[in-house]
Amino acid sequence: MIISSPGDYREAARRKLPPFLFHYIDGGAYAEQTLRRNVEDWQAIALRQRVLQDMTSLSLETRLFDETLRLPIILAPVGLTGMYARRGEVQAAKAAASRGVPFTLSTVSVCSIEEVAPAIDRPMWFQLYVLRDRGFMKNALERARAAGVKTLVFTVDMPTPGARYRDAHSGMSGPHAEIRRMIQAMMHPAWAWDVGVRGTPHDLGNVSAYLGKPTGLADYIGWLGQNFDPSISWKDLQWIRDFWDGPMIIKGVLDAQDARDAVSFGADGIVVSNHGGRQLDGVLSSARALPAIAEAVKGDIRILIDSGVRNGLDVVRAIALGADAVMLGRAFVYALAAGGEAGVANLLDLFEKEMRVAMTLTGAKSVAGISQDMLAL
Repeated sequence: MIISSPGDYREAARRKLPPFLFHYIDGGAYAEQTLRRNVEDWQAIALRQRVLQDMTSLSLETRLFDETLRLPIILAPVGLTGMYARRGEVQAAKAAASRGVPFTLSTVSVCSIEEVAPAIDRPMWFQLYVLRDRGFMKNALERARAAGVKTLVFTVDMPTPGARYRDAHSGMSGPHAEIRRMIQAMMHPAWAWDVGVRGTPHDLGNVSAYLGKPTGLADYIGWLGQNFDPSISWKDLQWIRDFWDGPMIIKGVLDAQDARDAVSFGADGIVVSNHGGRQLDGVLSSARALPAIAEAVKGDIRILIDSGVRNGLDVVRAIALGADAVMLGRAFVYALAAGGEAGVANLLDLFEKEMRVAMTLTGAKSVAGISQDMLAL
């Protein structure tokens, strides 16, 4: 199919992927109300068009945690990215590096830290959960630091898993899941050959490195389920703050008080996020949560945001509402599934073009110049 917009990649991914993988990345928790609101609430924010502003000079470059980003965009951590394209984390990281933006490796990636980090010419970011197995956490942090990772993204909104009903229907989980996945893979031969056959090993690279044995999809579901820690609190993060001497970002903040607590804790950044609508259904969209958080902590901590961002206009909207940069999750995985490294690179090019149009027609000559004045509120 012809790809002319970021949104085209979702349909391209749906055609190529076995249903269990498409619905795993596409779905949310419970009735998926927050999943829908995440997208709709960005779309509802009107931009204020300005003309005759002399937009000859326009820059999308920004500085974040002592890094220069060509765009105010980071590829977010997404589990099992390596199942969406052959060695998918490596391909996505290369695409991000080629476009001058960071890639964040998930705790539960297919490709390990040691496979991804040497493949790119800029430091990647690494994401970690708070887990019962503190030995794994320490091991992962040590390996990330040894691989040159400087920026740590700490996901804190999964003390317990959200109920993702779509996964049971698709075959990702539920009765006879393994045989259902096998049948689906056989019916999608392009994916089966490129990823299923040529993309092995299909294990959790970082978990396997710690356990000293191969792991698979069953381990992904089982190991994570056993390691969620509902007892976590700010004090449980202190040893990590003491251990990690680089930027530390708290991901999963939706409330202004939690944002203030992150400042008091000593975090360098937060990610305003509802986990893409995959945890607690019915909560605020990130777009609606952002203004109050920005009012509370803007200038005290760097503010990133994810959930529902699907195009360059959404990035401009997010920065106008108070974000410093945006993390892309689903959007880049759709592109990766459809076109591999080239697909992700093209997606970032499309985002850049859309941002340039939006900034030109709202009078913002730089990322720092994007402000709430550009919104027709």
